[in-house]
Amino acid sequence: MKRVLVKETTEQIGKVVRVCGWVNSRRDHGKIIFIDLRDRSGMVQIVFTPDLKSKIYELAQKLRPEWVIEVIGEVGKRPKGMENPKIETGNIEVKGSQLKVFSQAKTLPFSIENDGYEIKEEKRLKYRYLDLRRPRLQRNLEIRQKVIQFMRNFLQKKGFLEVETPILTKATPEGARDFLVPSRIYQGKFYALPQSPQQYKQLLQVAGIERYFQIAKCLRDEDPRADRQAEHTQLDIEMSFVTQEEILDLVEKLYVSLVKKIFPEKKIQKTPFPRISWAEAIKKYKSDKPDVRRNKKDQNELAFCFVIDFPMFEWHEKEKKWGAQHHPFTKPQTEDIKEIKTCPKKILAFQYDLVLNGFEIGGGSIRTTNLDILLAVFEVLGHKPEKVKKQFPHYFEAFSYGVPPHGGIALGIERFLAILLPEPNIREVIAFPKTGDNRDLMMNIPSEVDEKQLKELGIKIIKSK
Repeated sequence: MKRVLVKETTEQIGKVVRVCGWVNSRRDHGKIIFIDLRDRSGMVQIVFTPDLKSKIYELAQKLRPEWVIEVIGEVGKRPKGMENPKIETGNIEVKGSQLKVFSQAKTLPFSIENDGYEIKEEKRLKYRYLDLRRPRLQRNLEIRQKVIQFMRNFLQKKGFLEVETPILTKATPEGARDFLVPSRIYQGKFYALPQSPQQYKQLLQVAGIERYFQIAKCLRDEDPRADRQAEHTQLDIEMSFVTQEEILDLVEKLYVSLVKKIFPEKKIQKTPFPRISWAEAIKKYKSDKPDVRRNKKDQNELAFCFVIDFPMFEWHEKEKKWGAQHHPFTKPQTEDIKEIKTCPKKILAFQYDLVLNGFEIGGGSIRTTNLDILLAVFEVLGHKPEKVKKQFPHYFEAFSYGVPPHGGIALGIERFLAILLPEPNIREVIAFPKTGDNRDLMMNIPSEVDEKQLKELGIKIIKSK
């Protein structure tokens, strides 16, 4: 007999069905046993009465919360006055005639009946597979899927092509630290996990793809931060023959239509989204991610804005050197190479961030296609032209075959969801998150590896004193 989802039982009155799931709770009323059976689609009441074959009734008496079971029985209307309007199946029940136990369960280390905010997070993350049984988290994952699917459909209708780029790539000298992957075959050499698909998506523009997107995993070996993850997911977009304003317009249309479809209870404060220069944001709001909401207490109010005209470079006092505000491939708002080299403090960039309620949820730029300007930028950052060409030979070679002007943006999915749902941090919208200091308490990683593996890789561990 084919399994029927719990939510489908309301359409099966008078029919015998097979339902499977977890025992959410058990209640004994006299000799009648009531089981609330839960699957991902919902909850349904199962009734076992003493007139069943004795072995089935005896087994029903043994059922405990979170046991995984199968029940076959006839769907009927609940007796008048016994309905439960709080659940979808509150008007019906299944009279169990057959019962099978797939697996038993120990007592859970915490309750999954409520939202779980009161439980210590480290304990929740250690037993994340149990924490995910919580309705709130399952709803979060369902909405996450809807948001990603909406993004895909929106961009595909506008002629974008979804392209997957490699996870094993090359280390870069700028930006956050890379996670390195040692090569067993080529000992002493390493792959790097991508901080973003930056180089690949630009090379796709050289390839003539013109409109690319990807739901991309990005990995960065950053210092511990309370609300960051070593890996996060972003909507990655790149377009050829495009202006900065055209990219901002596309992003605005995406979010306005997404909010209207998936979060109709939310209200966007202002469209078009305000454009605020970086200098104005710092002067007026003391932040480059300003919270421009009129009423900061209203969770349903969404105040989007774009921050534009960022400085091209930022001074790192500790290292006494210039760094890239965004990344070196960003196009400066000047083509005067002498000015770039001699007055880096004055140079603005075609860089832009999308900000929502005081949080940066995306950032991008128009890219440099003039290799002389790119070399000048790297020179300001302290890299000699010969070293840069050696580091990115594929980049320079590819651009010599004809490259269109292009630009793009990366939009963080977890931060956006955390604001909209709303949740206190991004870990609540990720299936298996790590702690703020990059530990996975469930899998107990990072962990040591076998000495044999290290030997195969030609690696020796030197512990710092």
